[in-house]
Amino acid sequence: MKLFNKTIKVLAVAIPLLGTQACTKLDENVYSELITANYYNSRDEVLSAVLRPYTHTSAWVTSSGQVGSWRVNELAADQLAWPQKGIHGQDNGNWARLHYHTWVTNDDIVWNPWSLIYTGVGFCNSPIEILEKRTIASMGITQVEKDAFIGELKLLRAFHYLKLMDLYGNIPVATVVGEISPATQPRADVFKFIEKEIKENIDKAPNLSPTLVGRMTKAGAYAMLAELYLNAEKWTGTARWDDCIAACDQLIQAKAGGQTSSGMALDPNINDTYKNTNHLSREIIFSIAYNFQNSTFRSNFNSDFYHFNQRFIYDGSFNGNDGVVVIPGVYTKYKDQDLRKKDWMLIGPQFYLTDPTKPVLGSFEYNNQPLVFVDNIRKNKTGGTETNMTVGEENSGVRFNKYKPGRISDAAYFSNDWAVYRLTMIYFAKAEALMRKNGGVANAEAIQLINDCKKRAFSTADFLTEAYTPATLTLDELLEERGREFIFEGVRRTDLIRFNKFVTTSWWDHTASNDKNKELFPIPFRQLPLNLNLKQNPGY
Repeated sequence: MKLFNKTIKVLAVAIPLLGTQACTKLDENVYSELITANYYNSRDEVLSAVLRPYTHTSAWVTSSGQVGSWRVNELAADQLAWPQKGIHGQDNGNWARLHYHTWVTNDDIVWNPWSLIYTGVGFCNSPIEILEKRTIASMGITQVEKDAFIGELKLLRAFHYLKLMDLYGNIPVATVVGEISPATQPRADVFKFIEKEIKENIDKAPNLSPTLVGRMTKAGAYAMLAELYLNAEKWTGTARWDDCIAACDQLIQAKAGGQTSSGMALDPNINDTYKNTNHLSREIIFSIAYNFQNSTFRSNFNSDFYHFNQRFIYDGSFNGNDGVVVIPGVYTKYKDQDLRKKDWMLIGPQFYLTDPTKPVLGSFEYNNQPLVFVDNIRKNKTGGTETNMTVGEENSGVRFNKYKPGRISDAAYFSNDWAVYRLTMIYFAKAEALMRKNGGVANAEAIQLINDCKKRAFSTADFLTEAYTPATLTLDELLEERGREFIFEGVRRTDLIRFNKFVTTSWWDHTASNDKNKELFPIPFRQLPLNLNLKQNPGY
């Protein structure tokens, strides 16, 4: 059962408890003026406070229509872009600056992820502080429940700091409400704080189970450790491959529970992880959970990805901003027999789901003409050959189709959970750690791990020639396969940085800068005068 199935009524209590502030309103709240004795007086009130940070997390970790970690991690990398298409998508040059790596310190694309994620830190700090001070008798909970709630919140806070450290490197760490001007800490020290928080709280958190879908559990904690250790050499200068392998093994060996009673395992079908009933996915470790029918709360991926008339393609009710597309050439990196190429992307003429003979029509350059998505970005209608971030048309680019919302008549329409960590990521992380320990050479175990994931994307007959061997699974090929497998999932920039490709590689309309400083975003300009203890990142 999904998180929001059971807690929608509890979340209603959270609104008066924490105020009516929207996730995008960032005015300061003076928490010292709240009389906390008036709250946290029952288990439901406690649970409402514990769950509140999750609704905010959806604003920055998913493709939600806001500029959070997902957008900057994908649109600064080599697979996705938001080009200008006719009169749409210029957006003050934000997406072009991400693509070209020419952002500056006062950009909204620099400020918004910082603001959103640190606001989420505050949503974690407040209930942690109050829960630690209140007695279990006054709250109507047991000591085991109190410890589990605090552990869960500290793990979720660690997740926020992990993503802040990934984006900004050297950052301040605040663990109490109202802390004044915390100083910038070196990235290695932030890493140690995150690691310590996870290790101290991992055994306080429960195993993942069907009733805890969408919440931070022991499984999510091990996934965070795997990500932390996989990137440790880049983030701290010291490799932690054995620690990465150990964390991965906890999940591969299904020692931390699972979303279903059958436990954790790879989904047998490449689409099971993303469909609108993916709370039943065996491989999702941590997700942002949605139940659109009960809460009208959904993953807003249509905003970034969908064309202006996309609802007809799905027989749904939501269109989009005709924004994010696959960079030209990425589509061709998939073999034609690769099921991910067919199932996860849209290309060519588009038709009504209700009538496969009726073409979906364009609205602007192709107004009242059939909508045909193409693997290029240029002025095709006028015979243009120039291709860059400013010359697109409404049909430019291969499109997203990884998460499928279903038809509007579907009982679970648009209730897709957004997978943050999934078991396939853990298989890939362990394989990479094994290869890096072995001088970049894949041993039999690394090959088996990647093949166990890849074989789902091919027929049995096709996979006979597509399976990796010691000769074909190099580190460079592993990065390419990561791109094919994790496209649209918000990890590409981090991957490129770990493989030393982010600032040294050119792609489509992006020329390598060879500026290592661009592996981090700057501390936002507007934040510096608010905290004089902040230090700007090098090169900005």
